Amino acid sequence: MPATDTEDSRRGARHEPPGPGTGGPGDSDEMASGLDALESPVSATAATSRRVLAKAAPPLAAVALVLVLWQTAYALNWSASLPSPAAVWGELAGAWSDGTLLPALGHSLLRCLIGFAASAAVGVPLGLLLTRVAPLRTVLGPILSAVQSLPAAALVPVAVIALGNSEGAVYAVVLLGAVPSIAVGVTAAVDRIPPLLLRAGRSMGAGGLRGAVHVLVPAALPGFVTALRQGWTFGWRALMTAELITATPLPGIGRMLDAGRQGGELSLVLASVVLILAVGVAVESALFSPVERRVLHSRGLASAAGR
Repeated sequence: MPATDTEDSRRGARHEPPGPGTGGPGDSDEMASGLDALESPVSATAATSRRVLAKAAPPLAAVALVLVLWQTAYALNWSASLPSPAAVWGELAGAWSDGTLLPALGHSLLRCLIGFAASAAVGVPLGLLLTRVAPLRTVLGPILSAVQSLPAAALVPVAVIALGNSEGAVYAVVLLGAVPSIAVGVTAAVDRIPPLLLRAGRSMGAGGLRGAVHVLVPAALPGFVTALRQGWTFGWRALMTAELITATPLPGIGRMLDAGRQGGELSLVLASVVLILAVGVAVESALFSPVERRVLHSRGLASAAGR
């Protein structure tokens, strides 16, 4: 009997599962989870860096290509009046040092923000109204499309004659440039809503104003973002044209462009063009693109590459 007890105790010891700290499967799992916890922040940081690099590489490559071609054209003397990229950069640096760059940039941005806000406040309700009132759409739809197709240079004389060389004329040009684009874009966004979705909303009691708030606007939101983006683009271009042609009391990028034109300084003209492009790209990249991606992603419409 004692020998039997001894053999049973040995067999029990041999079959006893390994505990913590004995090098068994439990320790391996804990070690693996600990290594994963240590590596996950590094992996997340590396993935974020790769995404940022993937998004920044194409525009940086485009800028580098333009600079190379520009410098090549200057070096080969393709045009006697073409300045080098360094000369244009010198104009920007000089405008910064003498204190004229920031006021011009600030006044232009403020004008466009105010004009864009007013255009959105008018264009979005107008577009929604056109989708609800068929006779009004029949009358105003062609007018808005016609005004949208007009170049801003054709709108400036009308605004100047009506309001004089003033800030009001500049804002009028911005409104005439942005409101039709926003209204037409909003109308198109509402037209693309599936009718079945609107009927389902009405069957659930979401009709009239309630249906517009809870069904129509959320369904058309991606199109609204696109319409606002187009409105900003049209408004920014119209503002630059108005500042270039009218004698506004406050400085702006358009006035810098006009000063370069009158003085025959192509380097100043190109520096103003670079500023105009930089502002347009910055607003697009920092405001509209992230908002559009978020709206599309919330509806499951964004591709994996754009997330």
